[in-house]
Amino acid sequence: ARCISVAVPLQAGMALAHELNPKDNTGNLSIESSGQPYGELIRDYTPLPDTIWRFGKPNYARVNKTYFQHRTMMHHEGSLEAVVSKIVKNWEVESHHIHDIKQWQTMDIEKFKAAINGGCPCSAQTMADIGPYNMLLGETKDYSGSSQTFADSNKTFSSTFPEGFAWEVLEVLAPPPNVLCKWRHFGPYSGTFTDKTGKQYKGNGEMFNLIGMCLAKVNEKLVIESLDIYYNPEDMIRPLVKDLVDNSSRAIGDNEGDEKTTTGGACASTAQQCTLM
Repeated sequence: ARCISVAVPLQAGMALAHELNPKDNTGNLSIESSGQPYGELIRDYTPLPDTIWRFGKPNYARVNKTYFQHRTMMHHEGSLEAVVSKIVKNWEVESHHIHDIKQWQTMDIEKFKAAINGGCPCSAQTMADIGPYNMLLGETKDYSGSSQTFADSNKTFSSTFPEGFAWEVLEVLAPPPNVLCKWRHFGPYSGTFTDKTGKQYKGNGEMFNLIGMCLAKVNEKLVIESLDIYYNPEDMIRPLVKDLVDNSSRAIGDNEGDEKTTTGGACASTAQQCTLM
């Protein structure tokens, strides 16, 4: 089998929750979502005819704008990096926006598993149930994946990054059959982040950057069989909890708060049973 790298993602450039219309839940993605107005095809996902979009058909126009304006790498069409990028962005479409895993095309749902920092892997159905954000973050000092629903997590980060939270391949470090990828998640922190205690923090518009590594196995049709993602979940949340909206509400100190934290994503939580290993 060949391997190819897939991102965190935390979401490979997620469509914004507040722009979704639950009544518009069928049909193909728009030309704007594909990236073609910028002269590149960065997302070419085509849903099955009977696909129902989870929250409404996603629109990637806003996050594409952030991607093209602030990316640091520009890969040649047909390069391994460009292929990896497209696979990741198509994977994000399914993992975030299609509830029924039987309608997934980018993953082999019978084999699929995703592990964070070597932790217990999650199945396709678990990821579909809890959502990629909660799977990838798990329990941190200021974010609790177990207390957020799939929809809650999407709303949280759409509010945090209202201009979009984009993703790019920085470097492919090893070729098939075991492709290792270094990636960057980025976007202006211009919104408001709500932590697990309900405290709100305001962004100042500065560019947020998150760097990580990933190894993903795919079959001969480039369908993903497993993801191994490496990054520090605290690096995702810590920069978001600096400036309280209400200064009368004191932030949790370094030695305060819930110490229920994990480094291996939601499936490494003590509340979860490892069913794949």
